[in-house]
Amino acid sequence: MIGFSVFLCKEKIAIIKRKREKGHVDLSGSTFEGKKKTENGTKRLIFTAVSILLEIVFLLFLFTKVSEYATIIDWATRIVAIFLVLGLYSMDKTSSMKMPWIILMLAFPILGVSLYLLVGLNGSTKKMRARYEEIDKKLLPYLPDNRQILEWMKKESPQAGAIASYLTNYSCYPVYQNTDVTYYDEAIKGLDAQLEDLSKAEKFIFMEYHAIEDEEAWQRIQTVLEDRVKAGVEVRIFYDDMGSIWFVNMDFATKLKSLGIKCRVFNPILPGLNMFLNNRDHRKITVIDGKVAYTGGYNLANEYFNITHPYGIWKDTGIRMEGDAVKSMTVAFLEMWNAAGNVKSKELVPEKYVIHYAYKAQQRGYVQPYADSPLDGEQVGEEVYISMANKAEKYCWFITPYLIITDEMTHALTLAAKRGVDVRIITPGIPDKKMVYSVTRSFYHNLVKHGVRIYEWTPGFCHAKMSVADDKMATCGTINLDYRSLYHHFENGCFLADCDAVLEIRDDLIRTMGESREVTEQYKEGRSAGLRLGQLILRLFCGAALILLPVIRCADSNLIISFVG
Repeated sequence: MIGFSVFLCKEKIAIIKRKREKGHVDLSGSTFEGKKKTENGTKRLIFTAVSILLEIVFLLFLFTKVSEYATIIDWATRIVAIFLVLGLYSMDKTSSMKMPWIILMLAFPILGVSLYLLVGLNGSTKKMRARYEEIDKKLLPYLPDNRQILEWMKKESPQAGAIASYLTNYSCYPVYQNTDVTYYDEAIKGLDAQLEDLSKAEKFIFMEYHAIEDEEAWQRIQTVLEDRVKAGVEVRIFYDDMGSIWFVNMDFATKLKSLGIKCRVFNPILPGLNMFLNNRDHRKITVIDGKVAYTGGYNLANEYFNITHPYGIWKDTGIRMEGDAVKSMTVAFLEMWNAAGNVKSKELVPEKYVIHYAYKAQQRGYVQPYADSPLDGEQVGEEVYISMANKAEKYCWFITPYLIITDEMTHALTLAAKRGVDVRIITPGIPDKKMVYSVTRSFYHNLVKHGVRIYEWTPGFCHAKMSVADDKMATCGTINLDYRSLYHHFENGCFLADCDAVLEIRDDLIRTMGESREVTEQYKEGRSAGLRLGQLILRLFCGAALILLPVIRCADSNLIISFVG
């Protein structure tokens, strides 16, 4: 069955390519497949959005329509806005995150202050922060210290060792040896390998994904999971409610539980404003028996495997790990699972899952899985990307579906290019969201004028999130080069050094650039004043939308839609 599915998907990709060459395929993204969503998801999001809007309108009414206090409220709000702006300005945050709030509060004091107090302060997440801290205190001690391996790495590869040292100290995830890594340049290859490994599970299966679609790809997985449950294997499924809202019905979790599969939903979407709504689980993790783990850019939905093709060919990647490094992937899953459940910390029982077993890796090199949380104040994902650019001596290449970056990231990329490093970024040639695509392109000019090269992958939409530098180090995971991934999402990735997968990622990016159009020269030209103004407004709007609510995404379908990535 697995081999047949690979054949079918490859045939579909070949058909798309042939049609595209003949001009017979619509690559605009305006396809039935691209617009077809669950009726349940549409109703839930519309109801939630309307509820939030009504809540905001009601608050504004209270502020503005009490005539006898209108002047007092207006002046009081302006004074509060000034103090909030000064406080925000003094915060240790990137300017890209502060400016939308500052402009909003100064331009529209009542609206800006109301939204900032409700959403921007993020105060209601204190309880969640405390919960994560408590869980991490229980879980992280089960990871090995591996300081000796880190010291060896620093001596063998100082560039990579410096990044690994940062990850060890600030993400608390150690670096490993004795781990074999397999790289998949197509998501379908990763899916087929997962199906094979899942069918061999003996003790437990953990799966955590941003989006699950209850269609063909997932149903292949579910068939295997049902079989494993019958064999006595413990199976846990964890998915983000926002990410999956278009793809599954409300009874999906109940259905899985009826099959003997444990299931939890992260941060369910509920009507009304809540500050934790903005933080989503964007991780993609599979752990099997504590011995094998998968991660990468792909979710468990048909389009990721080119079973459907709303935006031409879909490019996604992933990796398989076997060996010691799987311990970190297990801990990352248990962190999110327990934080999302109303369970006591004593029920963590990590010793049951973070196992030690005899394994002899065939490959050499260093492997460091890591997780990133928006609740700890440390932007691990962004710092790793910045460090890749800073430490690179010859080249540093990135592939990302969205390019909405901070000033700090822009400076790191352009400075590397100024030093003579070959800096390249691959983005999609066909967008999944036109507004976000316009914002992505608005960043091109400031990058290319300083020597960064930009490629757009013409066959379709590239969803991979990777970087590679100097044939020595690479990353593969879930972290986009955009605000939401870098600042608001729960993410995970894997840092690789001096292993075969680094060169395989490099070679894949070379092939991908060969299928892309380089737009560097096109965007070196100065933009008109009107275009610059329009892009600035669009960027500001997008920044505000990304900061305020993930349900505000773009107007492609004239609906409020989720940020699935």
